[in-house]
Parts: sequence; structure tokens; C-alpha cells
Amino acid sequence: MTDESRQETGRGLWYGFAAYGMWGLFPLFWPLLEPAAAADILANRMVWSLVAVALMILVQRRWAWIRPLLAQPRRLALSALAAAVITVNWGVYIWGVNSGHVVETSLGYFINPLVTIAFGVLVLRERLRPAQWAAVGVGAAAVAVLTVGYGRLPWIALTLALSFATYGLLKKKIALGGLESLAVESAAMFPFAAAFLVWTAAHGEGSFGRVVPGEYGWGHSGLLMLSGVVTAIPLMCFGAAAVRVPLTTLGLLQYLAPVFQFLIGVAVFHESMPPARWAGFALVWAALVILTVDAFRRVRADRAHAPARTAAAAAPAPAEAPADRQPA
Repeated sequence: MTDESRQETGRGLWYGFAAYGMWGLFPLFWPLLEPAAAADILANRMVWSLVAVALMILVQRRWAWIRPLLAQPRRLALSALAAAVITVNWGVYIWGVNSGHVVETSLGYFINPLVTIAFGVLVLRERLRPAQWAAVGVGAAAVAVLTVGYGRLPWIALTLALSFATYGLLKKKIALGGLESLAVESAAMFPFAAAFLVWTAAHGEGSFGRVVPGEYGWGHSGLLMLSGVVTAIPLMCFGAAAVRVPLTTLGLLQYLAPVFQFLIGVAVFHESMPPARWAGFALVWAALVILTVDAFRRVRADRAHAPARTAAAAAPAPAEAPADRQPA
């Protein structure tokens, strides 16, 4: 590895830490927007995300992808579906955080890799290695234990995990960059979000632009506008990291966000963690350890076999036998 490539990898790690670190600190931001309802916050986030990402695209002059995308109805339809799915994810996450369920929202992103693997089997017909089967089994046991611990199905976590795994599956088929995807998805949901904000404002229920002593003010409106920037910047950092560091490294960095969310839920918001919940989370973490170790072994095995594959590909093809001596 050259000095330049080492520097690029180092920058990529910092970008990755920044992206997942900001996502992990989201539980500290959404409560600042109270007493606005989750639906109001979500609609403002959609509107201001489009404004923020459009400005970034204009500054960077990254609009060459728009015309080819408009000529592909299937990708547009999948993008609209992805927008609907991520809207569910954002809405449940904001509601969960502002309703005192930060720990359960972190659980959703802890189990997301397990749900993604299950989708690979059920939807893409992928074959799992024994370690992956073991991780999925441990994860299923964790959900059962947590159901007992919560006294109900952990629906917030499951909704977040299922919606984000579905979103990832759709993104794989759409094949757009992070900033471009956010632009398309925000544009798809913008009419609905804007209509909702206009309707609530007309009925005196919206919070943006309202001044109500003790509840809303211009600072609150500024924070609602900031939600667009807060959404776009981590995506830009993630995009910068993705082109500089290996996917295995990104796969490990993704755990930073739920770890931060979990710590915030326990240490900052003092959410209850009875023994049954600790046991459930311990099982989830055990499943993630199994996945991580298996991924490292797979990478090492691929690297070990890479020289042999390269040599085989570079070897000259055997000379063709004369016509009268070819096998029957």
C-alpha cells in the first residue's frame, strides 16, 4: 500500500466514523423538536432534506444522472417505493425516540444485519454458511427473549429492521449513490409532506413558522430546517467513506450507530433495562460477533486464494491438439 492510498484509507475511516457517529447521535437531536408531533417532524425532515440535497447537488454540479434516470420507469418506480419504505423507517424512529424508546430503536439497527441475511435467503435465494445460520438462529432466540422482557413483541425494533432491510434491498436494485438516492426519495415524498404541512398550518396545528410562548418559536423553526442538513451530511460522509475503505470495514463501522444509540438510551435518558432485556441484547450481540468473525474468516480465505486465481487466469491456454488426435 502506497503512502497516498494509506492517507485515502485514513480519510475514509474518519468519514465513516463521522457518518455513523452522527447517525448514532440522532436520539439527542429529535427531542429538541418537541413538542412537535412525530408526523410534523417527519414532514419537515422530508421537505428540508430535499432543499439541502438540491443545494448540495447544485454546488457540486452532480446532475448528469437525472436525465438517464427519468428515462427508466422501473428504477423510478423502485425509487418511489424506497421513498415510502424509508418514510416508514424515519417516522417510526422519530416517534420511538421522542416516546422514550431509544434503546428499542437501537435494537432495530442491531438486528438489521440479521434481517438482511434472512431477506437474502427468502428473496434472493442466497445460500448461507453455517455460521450465518447460527447467527440468524441466535437472533431469533433474542427476539423471543426480548418479547418476554418487554411483555410484548418489540415492534418498534422489528419495524425499523424490516423497513431498513427492505430499503437496502431496493437500493441494491436501483443502484444510485447516497446523495442521489436521497434527492429522488425526498422529491418523491415532497408533495405529500408539503401538502401535510400546508394542511396542518391551515388548521393551526403545524409548528413551523409559529410563535407560541413556551412551545414554539423561530429557534424551533430553525431546528426544523436544520433537520434537512442533519439528514444529508451523514450521507455525504458515508459516500466518501464507501469509496475509500473496504466493505468489511464499513460493515464493522455500522455498529457504531446502534451502540451510541443504546448508550444514550441507558446513560442519558435512563431507560429501564431489566435482566430479561439485558439477556436479549446479549444474544443479539453474540449473533453479531458470530457474523463478524465469519466475515473476517471469509475475507482471509478470499485473500489466500486470490494469488492462485490470478495465476490461473494469467496462465496461457493449452495448445489445441491436432485434428487427427482430438478425443472422440
